[in-house]
Amino acid sequence: MSTNNVIMNGDEDEEFTAFVAVHAGALRSSGIPQTYWRSLHHKITSEIYDAGEVFGIMQFQQDEDEAEEEKKDNPGAEIRCKVVVTRDSGLQASEPTSVFLVDHAWTYRVDHARAQLEHIPGLLPRMAALMGLDFHGELPEPDTVELVMHLMWKYNQTYHISQGSAEEKVPVWYIMDEFGSQVQHSDQPSCGMAPFFYIQGQLAYTVLWPLQDLQEGDEVTRDYTYGETNPLVRRCRLLPWKLADLDGVSSVTTEPPDSYYETIARENKEQLPVEIQPHTVPEDKILKVYSEMSQVTNNLTHPRFQLTEDEQEADIIWSYNHIKDFRKLSEERPHVMLNQFPCESLVTVKDCLAAVARRLNAGSGPDWLPETFNLQTELPQFTKHFQLRQQRGEDNHWICKPWNLARGLDTHITNNLDYIIRQRESTPKVVCKYLEDPVLFNREEVGSVKFDIRYMLMLRSVQPLRLYAYNVFWLRFANRPFSLDHFDDYQKHFTVMNYAEGVELKQVHYDEFIPMFEKQYPQFPWKEVEAELFKAFKELFQAASSRPAPYGIAAYPSSRAIYAVDLMLKWSRGGNGERVMQPQILELNFSPDCGRACLYHPSFYNHMFQTLFLDQPENCPVTQIT
Repeated sequence: MSTNNVIMNGDEDEEFTAFVAVHAGALRSSGIPQTYWRSLHHKITSEIYDAGEVFGIMQFQQDEDEAEEEKKDNPGAEIRCKVVVTRDSGLQASEPTSVFLVDHAWTYRVDHARAQLEHIPGLLPRMAALMGLDFHGELPEPDTVELVMHLMWKYNQTYHISQGSAEEKVPVWYIMDEFGSQVQHSDQPSCGMAPFFYIQGQLAYTVLWPLQDLQEGDEVTRDYTYGETNPLVRRCRLLPWKLADLDGVSSVTTEPPDSYYETIARENKEQLPVEIQPHTVPEDKILKVYSEMSQVTNNLTHPRFQLTEDEQEADIIWSYNHIKDFRKLSEERPHVMLNQFPCESLVTVKDCLAAVARRLNAGSGPDWLPETFNLQTELPQFTKHFQLRQQRGEDNHWICKPWNLARGLDTHITNNLDYIIRQRESTPKVVCKYLEDPVLFNREEVGSVKFDIRYMLMLRSVQPLRLYAYNVFWLRFANRPFSLDHFDDYQKHFTVMNYAEGVELKQVHYDEFIPMFEKQYPQFPWKEVEAELFKAFKELFQAASSRPAPYGIAAYPSSRAIYAVDLMLKWSRGGNGERVMQPQILELNFSPDCGRACLYHPSFYNHMFQTLFLDQPENCPVTQIT
């Protein structure tokens, strides 16, 4: 269907106005020129896919050196394709109809990719053909599935939805159809391409438009790293398609400059408190507690605390949401005690945690934190480090985690550098060395599985630093035996099962776990292991409080906090070459889910409040760490 003349009637004008009202922000942020908006609306609502009238796919043979280099990474790369203009009259950028819809052949979330390739009829052959792989079978072949899952990071594009639940916000990946997937990269692209989500139809497209006039035979190209202005980062981001020499690039990472912390403070919109004098709570005072958290209101029964629904009369505010205006509270209600510290995100957000930890060991970082790189700011250093490990033949499995999500959401494990580099295009992430040799726990009915440990830490004050650990800790177990393969198998590589549907949640209480652990590892008494864990917690909070806000946790006398710290154990070597268990801190969580704590230990919040607000830890199952 030709679209050279698009005539709008009154109803269509009204529909177009509504379309712009909803989509103008997305259209502008995608860089789609306004001159194309009306035609784009017409083509979407009329389902017009007319790119075939203007463009065609041309096959070409690569020169031998280029083909040999690329074939190492892509077995189907001997014959390459490109998109060219085939219409006699070419394509004029000023023509309002010079905008085209590109369909998406496959849209998915990464944790569903393998199952879809194995079970959706026709998907695997189509993807294999699109990627230039030979595939003649009817049934999915495991090797072909693996190859497609490896190569798809050269074809993947992404978008994410900003509304909805945490699960719904996980980035969506998609592969364009055979036409869109063959548009090659150029540093001087002839066309723009951007994803566009049509809200009324709940459909995603890719939109293509010319950046200049094109003649018949001209190639259609796009910039695979559109908007990237840093030349070194650009080279790294193009590595999935274009080999580059990183000689001269250092893999060394140091603590970021002060401007890094200042930027975080501005983005968090935290107003730091004014200086106040510490306040002593009279021994006979009943403290009024305001909280919107049912776990607190249902379980806090200590006689020295009384719940109130009036925040203005509260002595303690235990908030689920982040407090922003510490200044106002410090000026107007300095003696009201809070369950948060200003700038505590320096330990609860993963990129900040890694940055703060680099204050230890003369900048090289502690042994208790996996090697960590910020993909937004340290991509060149990570890429160089990955390549050096590869050259040395060292294990190169890494785990990509969003800065500020929990429960394993949008988390990826791989030794595929293309896969890791492309993660930078979705949500901000850190990439951490995956523990290739974790200490395992033998489940009789399953085998040797991964497990992690959650401790509850209580931060009473920063100056002086007073930190406690709850003596009760929690265990989480994988459901399948550990091995360094099938990294998309959630039940093998992850331990958080209480949010996953239809999977077993293995429960072992801490007092049952300790004798089981010591039976499996008789050379490692739990008290000695725990002492190493507490040493790591102490070092972390010493580093995080060693500088004033916003470069460290603020020393606000009315602040208290509890954090859930998740950790694992890995095998390492001691000074004499002996095997030792090395703690590995994975993350700290603000306002953690304490449902299990309250269920099995109904006095949990009584102990927390007694330790933090009454300064009576001696009657509670807690250990003072510092």
